Parts: sequence; structure tokens; C-alpha cells
Amino acid sequence: MDPAPQNPEIKLDDDDYPAYTMGRAAEILGTTPAFLRSLGEARLIEPQRSSGGHRRYSRYQLRLAARARELVDQGTALEAACRIIILEDQLQEALRINAELRRHD
Repeated sequence: MDPAPQNPEIKLDDDDYPAYTMGRAAEILGTTPAFLRSLGEARLIEPQRSSGGHRRYSRYQLRLAARARELVDQGTALEAACRIIILEDQLQEALRINAELRRHD
């Protein structure tokens, strides 16, 4: 387990900090732990592991999982939903970088 942080607010604001257990993540998303495991198997999200080996999810990963659930609920196959989300995420990052580069011109 991590030692106590110097400034706990830093971790609270970190979208990548693995703050949620699998059970809590499934509860937040209104899904099952099996759905979260299937997202890991499809390589959409790879949860970090606690020192005891339990899966831990970040807010960023929960947003991706929520989007996957939305697509699957609309009838999209899981593998296709994961690919869509990866492409959406890549596009968002490219747009962010483009905007940043334009600010520096």
C-alpha cells in the first residue's frame, strides 16, 4: 500500500489515481464486475492492482467503462465498442495537442 501522501488533495484531483475497487466501480456504473473484467480482457482498460492483487479503477477508466456500457446497451458488440472508444480517445488527444500547438504559434 502507498504511504500517506504529503498532500491528499493531489490524489483526489488525479483522474488516473486508482481510487475505486471493482465492486464500487461496478456499483457506480450500474453494471457487474464481469462487465469490468470483460473490458480488461478487451484491453480497453487495465486496472491497477492493490498490494493484495485486487483491481483498482481510476475516474478516467470509469468514464471509458461508462461509454462502453452506453454503446453496448445500444447494441454495439463489445469489441467494436472498445475500438470506437479508443478511436474517440485518440481523436480527443489529437485535438487537445492541436489546440495547444495553435496557442503557441
